[in-house]
Amino acid sequence: MRRRNFLLAAAALPATAYAQSWAPTRSLRMIIPVTPAGTADTVARLVAEPMGQALGQTVVVENRPGANGQIAAVAVARSAPDGYTMLYCPPPIQILNPLMIRNLQYDAEKDFTPLAALIRSPKLLVVRPDFPANSVADLIAMAKARPGEVSHSSSGIGSSAHLAVAMLAQMAGVNFLHVPYRGTAPGVQDIIGGRIDFTLDTAASLIPLVREGRLKALAVSTRDPAQIAPELPPIARTLPGYHEASFNYLVMPANTPREAVLAVNASVNRALNLPTVRDRLASLGSEGLGGTPEDLATMIQEEIERWRGVISAQGITIE
Repeated sequence: MRRRNFLLAAAALPATAYAQSWAPTRSLRMIIPVTPAGTADTVARLVAEPMGQALGQTVVVENRPGANGQIAAVAVARSAPDGYTMLYCPPPIQILNPLMIRNLQYDAEKDFTPLAALIRSPKLLVVRPDFPANSVADLIAMAKARPGEVSHSSSGIGSSAHLAVAMLAQMAGVNFLHVPYRGTAPGVQDIIGGRIDFTLDTAASLIPLVREGRLKALAVSTRDPAQIAPELPPIARTLPGYHEASFNYLVMPANTPREAVLAVNASVNRALNLPTVRDRLASLGSEGLGGTPEDLATMIQEEIERWRGVISAQGITIE
């Protein structure tokens, strides 16, 4: 938390200078690769309004889902590098797609310039209510006793839920049965219905079902207890070193002028530092990040290296 506050404060320092050297004269676009509703869409709209207030122009959120984020990514990559278009990036865009898809429709490294980190969101490991495992250790023991039989759902091959379980399986030395769905909700319903054993997905979407008694929570994915469910132990207590939290951020087209990048970056940091925004993010189980474009570039590279080994070892590809 101290590091986050430092990054936000440091990034806000040049805001006035860059506002003087570059200021938008029309509305900006934030293109997001998911459908309306859901955590990513909520966060995008949450920060867009105060960003627009800081910049003196409206920031319009456009939903362009499809092709594992490629439709939105291509739209931004082909946009004019003038500071008026940005891309909301969940992990697939630059971090996961290049490791799993052979023929991307865009160059994940060369087509974009880092803008600002937004959030990290923990996941919950949840099982069906009558599942006999009551801890991560129990789940691992069951998987060792029944290789390839304990099942888990995800929103698709290569999704963050799929990869979170793949990393757990690799670290524990076990095999689970992966059952991909088109979206998170159908898989969760099959867990509730007793047809699937567990999932490891975004805490904000699962915690209401846990509180209703429709799912049983075993652990959180972050290395420390999560604010949204402080009573749950981290997976890392059983598998030291395990840590997974969905990382979302903003980029702009490559060759966007530096002064435009920094002016918009300052607006992001101001938005994330608002008490109302911080409180709403906390209610979603997310931590606001912020920082400079250089901070973001470092985070992206760290995430790529972290997932490279998991994806390669598990042989995960998307056709």
